[in-house]
Amino acid sequence: MPLILSRRFAPLFACQFFAAFNDNFLKTALVFVILFGGTADAEALITTAGAVFIAPYFFLSALGGEWADRYDKARVAQRIKFVEIFVAALAVAGYASGSLPVLFAALFGFGALGALFGPLKYGILPDHLEREQLPGGNALVEGATFVAILTGTIAGGLAFRTGAVWPFAVLVMGFGIASWAAALLIPPTGEGAPALKVSANIVASTAAMIRHLRADHRLWWGALVTSWFWLVGIVVLSLLPPLIKSLIGGDEDTVTAYLALFTVAVGAGSGLAAAIARGRIVLRTTLVGAVLLGSFAFDIGFATLGAPTAVPQGPAAVFSSALGLRAAIDFIGLAIGGGLFIVPAFAAVQAWSSPDYRARNVAAVNVLNAAFMTGGTVLVALLQKGGAAMPVLFLGLGVATLIVALAIWKTMPRS
Repeated sequence: MPLILSRRFAPLFACQFFAAFNDNFLKTALVFVILFGGTADAEALITTAGAVFIAPYFFLSALGGEWADRYDKARVAQRIKFVEIFVAALAVAGYASGSLPVLFAALFGFGALGALFGPLKYGILPDHLEREQLPGGNALVEGATFVAILTGTIAGGLAFRTGAVWPFAVLVMGFGIASWAAALLIPPTGEGAPALKVSANIVASTAAMIRHLRADHRLWWGALVTSWFWLVGIVVLSLLPPLIKSLIGGDEDTVTAYLALFTVAVGAGSGLAAAIARGRIVLRTTLVGAVLLGSFAFDIGFATLGAPTAVPQGPAAVFSSALGLRAAIDFIGLAIGGGLFIVPAFAAVQAWSSPDYRARNVAAVNVLNAAFMTGGTVLVALLQKGGAAMPVLFLGLGVATLIVALAIWKTMPRS
């Protein structure tokens, strides 16, 4: 039976897909409200939204990791997803009232639940899969995540275009309930560390997990590599909508089309990474992905440098223009590079972690990911407030990623 249909994998696959859809549905709807609603400082506010979603990973990832190692991961997932239904209801209230503060609060709530669920989602895979199945399982999870991003992005854009509350409410509540229902079907895992005492001091427990991660050279390398991927991803996704609107000349439908291309390409890159691995963990694929990430990010900046402010047009007009087509190719290449980059690196972290500490290692990686993403988004927001143009930001991101590729080549574990 294919892995995606197996009893030990399919419920988790569906649960995280529905949750990722809701996260990105809400984020996209919020971006469109800000970008096309006449909000002041829209570009910086969109970047800030990314930081609001990521911030809970700093102080809740450790707790999520301890819960996942101490208790049965399936039971923990079921409780987290039940609470998520009520956060979805808060999002509906914010959207119906047009309140940005309430929408930001709901986004923060989804981020908090994602921080608790993240260590469980990735820590549970080695409980149900063989080692040689990890690259394929991770590729399916990453691919499903980006398909969820795609569908959530398209749905968020369409919900905004309708101007009605009910499509937003039906989707965000429906997928919240579906995620909880799927969690109820996840097979039990047992308790990974039944003697573990969950610490009430989340600062101390987070520091202990980071120290444990830091003590293993391979795990620390994998954590830093995956953190750079998420930094690049959140910066690109925060810059892409205003870049398409302002310099390439896209309307709401065009922004949605570019986001769709980007997310499909990340899924394709993840699938390609799994195909290359063939049950192994091939870290050279991460190096190739880093080079592609850096090169295409640089070309996006170079192609749009000096471009005048454009008049928004539909997808057909934009994709038929030289700049629009070049930008599409660059975003596709960047996204495929991202899929190649992340899948082997994270599979390696899972494989190198001991079973009784695996979820806490994932939690520590998530904290480091959050630090990189938050630092990256805050820096970009400050640069935007200071007048830095989006092409310059892409040029800088491309150069920095090529430097990271060189560092990966020099420090990559050889075994």
